[in-house]
Amino acid sequence: MAGISNVVETVLGSIWLSELGKTLTHEHLAVDFRNFYVPPPKHIDKNFSKDSMHLADIGYIRQYPYSSLSNLEFYDVERAVSADVKLFKEAGGGTIVENSCHGLKRDIPLMRNISKSLEVNVIAGTGYYVASSQTESTLDMTKENMYNLMYRELEESCVDCPRELQIKAGFIGEVGSTWPIEAFEKRAICATGELQAQLRCSVSFHPGRDASAPTEIMRIYQEAGGDPTRAIMSHIDRTLINKEKLMEFADDNKCYIQFDLFGTECSFYQLNPSVDMPSDAQRIKRIARLKKEGKLHRVLMSHDIHTKHRLIHFGGHGYSHIANNILPNMINKGFTKEEIELITVENPKRWFTRQ
Repeated sequence: MAGISNVVETVLGSIWLSELGKTLTHEHLAVDFRNFYVPPPKHIDKNFSKDSMHLADIGYIRQYPYSSLSNLEFYDVERAVSADVKLFKEAGGGTIVENSCHGLKRDIPLMRNISKSLEVNVIAGTGYYVASSQTESTLDMTKENMYNLMYRELEESCVDCPRELQIKAGFIGEVGSTWPIEAFEKRAICATGELQAQLRCSVSFHPGRDASAPTEIMRIYQEAGGDPTRAIMSHIDRTLINKEKLMEFADDNKCYIQFDLFGTECSFYQLNPSVDMPSDAQRIKRIARLKKEGKLHRVLMSHDIHTKHRLIHFGGHGYSHIANNILPNMINKGFTKEEIELITVENPKRWFTRQ
């Protein structure tokens, strides 16, 4: 393994880590999120915006993004996605880490087409999303079967891409769990920990929507042998809202702390109404707090674009939002260019380094 410690697998083959450039560590280029449909409030027409998306829909969809089936069908929109990835590249972007895995309608050929046509690195993930997104046969998988499939996708080729392409996954993720963590999800976390210990690969976790979830995931993962310094805890900005709990988690764990919902500015969070979704300004303040505590080397940033309304074509901000809007604001808030480089380039590079 030592001979490949400074390379990572993209959908176009292996590259040196020095070629990553500015990296978004949690995005989707295609994903089926219809399983997470939430009925709209009673005062909203239930048939509203199910089949299409127009300008007149945008205000509604920004408030209730999970109540539009069309919005949750985040696939077959390659032209809109490509246009946004092009803007990301023009803004200095180098790599997109695609977190769609089994359960989320991963589209490996699309990742390859976009990477090849736009000359942006795309890294595919393997692993298993939450139990509710799985088929009945997948839910019956043993830990050993999960381990074997992920091993195959990391070392040989992804099972859902044309055989002649031989496209490998570059990391395990996003490994999804709900709260309380279900049996299937625990098996997936354990298999991830065991495989990570063998291959020393990178891992990304999707925690359930409870403040206790990140710590429990890390416990299961580490007990299975997983290295915490190789793991990302995603969605911190909607999970550890309380500043004290955030800092406690950061003190107790050595994983990367990822703020990956930049661009989500609606405080009402449909998937957990008890949580007030923070704004981008509040996300920056949380990162500044981690900087003050000497933990900036463990911070990552992304958008987690997984619905149409966050693409520019549909009235959203796109994959270039952090580069064009957030990073300049961070400079104005006292972050140095070196600190920005640390978060956007060096931290992702270190996460992918097999040591």
